[in-house]
Amino acid sequence: MNNYVKNERISLKLHPLLTEKWVQNLIAQDPAILGLGDLELRDAERTQPRAGRLDLLLQDADNRRYEVEIQLGQTDETHIIRTLEYWDLERKRYPQYDHCAVIIAEDITSRFLNVISLFNGTIPLIAIQMQALKVADNLTLVFTTVMSELTRGLVDEDEDAAAAPSDRPYWENKGSRETLQLADQLLLLVKAHDPSLELKYNKFYIGLARDGQPSNFVTLRPRRNTLNMEPRLPKTEETDAVIEEAGFDTLPYDARWGRYRLSLQKEDLTTKRDALVALIAAAYANGAD
Repeated sequence: MNNYVKNERISLKLHPLLTEKWVQNLIAQDPAILGLGDLELRDAERTQPRAGRLDLLLQDADNRRYEVEIQLGQTDETHIIRTLEYWDLERKRYPQYDHCAVIIAEDITSRFLNVISLFNGTIPLIAIQMQALKVADNLTLVFTTVMSELTRGLVDEDEDAAAAPSDRPYWENKGSRETLQLADQLLLLVKAHDPSLELKYNKFYIGLARDGQPSNFVTLRPRRNTLNMEPRLPKTEETDAVIEEAGFDTLPYDARWGRYRLSLQKEDLTTKRDALVALIAAAYANGAD
């Protein structure tokens, strides 16, 4: 019979032994406990020019950096300002990386959550609430993301879509008639999942639409001699293997929008058809809008 043990929440701020440094060391040893993916420690107590020390600098496999500031107890104005200041300093010092500010506190009140949310979308920002729980004689930390980074939608997914109209002749001129024909062939593969889907011509890419509404689980970007196909899929070893085994020419994974990027030529629609069908099916299952 399983025994139920009730947990007890502990205030780290009031605890005589469990300090901010203790929390910092735990995260440094295992950054995955934050729930932000597979991160590695780049630096701790990182000195900032004329601005103190950044608690933790983390980095993911796509070379995105996370400037992390920890506060025991309730977050306050200085915690928010300090986090944003360190994020700004790091992105200016190392502009070759993508940067995201991360605020961690035991208590993020609705007032400060509202303040933080004002920056989100303009500044890449994540807020995480931390709880220390005692279970019998054991202690654990639970990290809960209370505000995720807001990524801006593609141009045809918001009210500004009409500001960037486009049509097929525009893309035939920007790409070529031949690469537009490749887009038509890919559309046939897409229609196997939803016959109502059609190409939607936007200024910066060709998307998909159902009854005029965007459904961009796959986007296309015709070039003069090739067609870039971008299925919206999380980056996984399984998908990497499908792409590698098929022998696709690839561009770097777009971590911000969560898309693989394949550079297709005419013969790929025949020689790599099975892999294309599998990738489109996976993207459709992953989230057709």
